[in-house]
Order: sequence, then C-alpha cells, then structure tokens
Amino acid sequence: MIDLLKKTLLAGVGAAVITKDKIEGTLDDFVRQGKVNAGDAKIMAEKIADQGRKEFDDLASDLNERIATVLDRKTTDHESRIAALEERVRVLEAAAAEPPSRNGEP
Repeated sequence: MIDLLKKTLLAGVGAAVITKDKIEGTLDDFVRQGKVNAGDAKIMAEKIADQGRKEFDDLASDLNERIATVLDRKTTDHESRIAALEERVRVLEAAAAEPPSRNGEP
C-alpha cells in the first residue's frame, strides 16, 4: 500500500514537472508572439509555480493525515484482536492445566 502511495505521489510530481515545462513553453510562445512581455511572462510563471507548490503541499498534507488515520485505525483493530486472542489462549491454557475429570465427575 505504501509503495502504491509513493508511486502515486511520484506520478503527481512528474505531472507537475511536465505541466511546468508546458507552461514555460506556452509563455515563451506568448512572448515570441508579442502577447506578453518577458517580464510579465516571468511573473506569471512564478505565480503559477507558487500556486502549484501550494496545491501540492496541501494535497501532501491531506494525504499524510489520511494515511495516519488509516494506520492508527488498523493499529487499534490489531491491538483489540490481539487482546481477544490472548484472552482465548489464557482460557484454553487454564482449561488444559485442569486435571481430567473421572467417571463424569467434575
């Protein structure tokens, strides 16, 4: 499960890199076409990059919280199951330690 999450995050980072390259390419085209000047294109690129980083950080934070919640829930489930099994073992050990009854007598 952790590997899947890592791969998903890495895919997201890869998509962000591709997006950054496409944005820079598009802004370069706008500069060449005279739609924006180089200074404005640089400011736009920085704003887009900052927004992308913020969104990525927010997503990573949310994902970390969700993973922690799931892992905590799993740990609690395992602990309760282990406690129940330990109790069953204790009861079975106590029953096994009792001498066998004779002729139906307890």
